[in-house]
Amino acid sequence: MSRLSDALIPPSQRLSADELHDTLNLGAGEVGRKRSAFLIMLVLSAIIAAAGVLGDSTATVIGAMIIAPLATPILGIALGIVVGQLRLVVTSLLWVVIGVVVVIAIGAVFAVFVADPTALQSNSQITGRTSPGLLDLAAALATGTAGAFAMSRRDLSTVLPGVAIAISLVPPLGVVGVCAGVGEWDAAMGALWLFLSNVVALIIAGSIIFTLAGYAREPSSLPTARRRRAYVIVGIAAVIVVIPLAFNTAVSFALTSWGLTIRDAAQDWISADSSASVTGVHWVGVNATIDVVTDDGDIPDTADLAAALDGLPEFVGVSVRVQTEADYVIR
Repeated sequence: MSRLSDALIPPSQRLSADELHDTLNLGAGEVGRKRSAFLIMLVLSAIIAAAGVLGDSTATVIGAMIIAPLATPILGIALGIVVGQLRLVVTSLLWVVIGVVVVIAIGAVFAVFVADPTALQSNSQITGRTSPGLLDLAAALATGTAGAFAMSRRDLSTVLPGVAIAISLVPPLGVVGVCAGVGEWDAAMGALWLFLSNVVALIIAGSIIFTLAGYAREPSSLPTARRRRAYVIVGIAAVIVVIPLAFNTAVSFALTSWGLTIRDAAQDWISADSSASVTGVHWVGVNATIDVVTDDGDIPDTADLAAALDGLPEFVGVSVRVQTEADYVIR
């Protein structure tokens, strides 16, 4: 293990346990300075995230990611687990909870006064964060690993802004606040689940890297047996997070596959009318809507389309929405 640790984190670049502890623990050292910096950057990142989400601006949301400080206490939880310091775990968890409440509250306030509920359904900043899957978890694990490496090695500090962008902690919470503020609770829960999966992934990755870095073998660390309960809790949390993500991934895969089947069948069906075309297939739950544009609003017999879709599961509903392709000059 020592050779592996030295290869991953050379001794000349490795932060000492005390240095890493001071960096990640908001309850030790210069407490006032650390906490004021955390709260200031948290509030600013929350405001930027809420504005970026409501304005559907990717660049603005990235700005919120870069300055968001939530990764610090989350990695503090990981370090506390590795070295067996319950106080560090509890303190870091408390600051994570404070951060969650602050960001959601700011997002909700913005939503109440600014948001147009009808526009949120087409907002890419929201739709991209309300249906997390296993790919999001894989990305979070890789990002958490990069973040833990960057925290442990002096020569990798320059990658921290990139890690902050990739882990995306504050924007999902901003989406939670915005959606909750307008009563879109399903979307809010989806974004909250994305945040929780990112947190668990960051803790798991941080725990692994900090262990490989040798911090678990420090004289101040507790024996492995006393840390086992914390590892079990993290493992259970990981399972709880993975199950719905796996289900959501399976559902997304199924809807994509069925959508392609429906689109191909619809295009074959509508080809009988040279003036008509299929413009898209949209899902609401397990009900698909085929958008068709025609010159006169007429479409071929739908019985042929229904026969072509017999292979779909019985619970999948399909309807056709017809629009006429007409322009009206008003002045």
